[in-house]
Amino acid sequence: MPSFQSIFLAALILAFGLKLWLLLRQMRHVWQHRARPPAVFAARITVEEHHKAADYTLAKSRLGLPHLAVEAGLLLAFTLGGGLQWLNDLLLPHLTPLFAGTALLLGLFLIGALVELPLNLYHQFGIEARFGFNRQTLGGFAGDLAKQALLGLVIGGPLILLVLWLMGIMGDSWWIWVWGVWMGFNLLVLLLYPTVIAPLFNKFTPLADASLKARIEALLRRAGFTSSGVFVMDGSRRSSHGNAYFTGLGKNKRIVFFDTLLDQLTPEQIEAVLAHELGHFKHRHIIKRITLMFALSLGMLAILAWLKQAPWFHAGLGIVSPTDATTLALFFLALPVFLFPLTPLMSLYSRKHEFEADAFAARHSEPEHLITALVRLYRDNAATLTPDPVYSLFYDSHPKAVERIAKLEYYGQVSTTPQRA
Repeated sequence: MPSFQSIFLAALILAFGLKLWLLLRQMRHVWQHRARPPAVFAARITVEEHHKAADYTLAKSRLGLPHLAVEAGLLLAFTLGGGLQWLNDLLLPHLTPLFAGTALLLGLFLIGALVELPLNLYHQFGIEARFGFNRQTLGGFAGDLAKQALLGLVIGGPLILLVLWLMGIMGDSWWIWVWGVWMGFNLLVLLLYPTVIAPLFNKFTPLADASLKARIEALLRRAGFTSSGVFVMDGSRRSSHGNAYFTGLGKNKRIVFFDTLLDQLTPEQIEAVLAHELGHFKHRHIIKRITLMFALSLGMLAILAWLKQAPWFHAGLGIVSPTDATTLALFFLALPVFLFPLTPLMSLYSRKHEFEADAFAARHSEPEHLITALVRLYRDNAATLTPDPVYSLFYDSHPKAVERIAKLEYYGQVSTTPQRA
């Protein structure tokens, strides 16, 4: 019977080999279809705009190659390379086991962030700047990193400490208690994000355009949606990319438009984009995803509880003196390796939700307005219109542009076709 170390190595080679193959497929496919846009976009996107989208996608894909190497290198260094055991041995003599474990897990996140920092800098100030999207300053970038690190310490530190404490005192049922804490934590973050967390990074102001606000409020009434307000976010501080979303739970629900989006689209197009976002709400997509996440996390914690008692799991991944913290760290390092082949299932689930939201938008606004809005966003964001089908199957949370436009055109034809008696 093969050892767990051999099984892990085989899974790692499979996962990263598959990621590399998908990335190379994407690059080849985008390059081969760079010459001209798909027929459905021929009258909507210029050849120059299509070239820019292809070149932007290729530049990001090339950066994905060193990202893969760094990801695999870190994983091997922490596990089979003995890095996790070394860090644990470094911390334990100086701290209590509970605080040493917390420091270990926070240290893993910090080391990973520092190793990937050069690649993230190049993405922001190299690729994004080259294609005209970056509006971030180096000082602003550093400020965001500092805020993220502080937020991770303030929120993540106590959460890790509580989880490790529960693992130590709750006996064999610890994973049920941790699951309850995890559920409560996620719900609390969803409640606090719109009013406490998001404003740490961006400025949110009530929508000032009276005519646009009236149009939006009429749509909200038709859709039966209530929120705590419609806000504009200063996304232009960092990027020229546009977006819109709604966030929060209960009375804390907010509708948020990037200021860049308001500059890019007409009022009719903005209404159509919002109708799409409201479609996610009316179909309870957020609730469904939260429910799925909680169910999956319960299953994962049950597996973790089993692995916690398995010497072969720790020894196979380079740990000679296991602790609760090293068990947690190993699990979250190794889990993505084994789950990656299942990625298409989650992507398919997400794309299904996007099609449902589009159908809702087509019923509550003009389909053509959403089509023109999407085309404008594809063009202004330099989104590729010709992704590789297999790459898209794995990674794309949204349907391919051609499929999405075709569906919306169908909805438009149906809505204008006279009904027979």
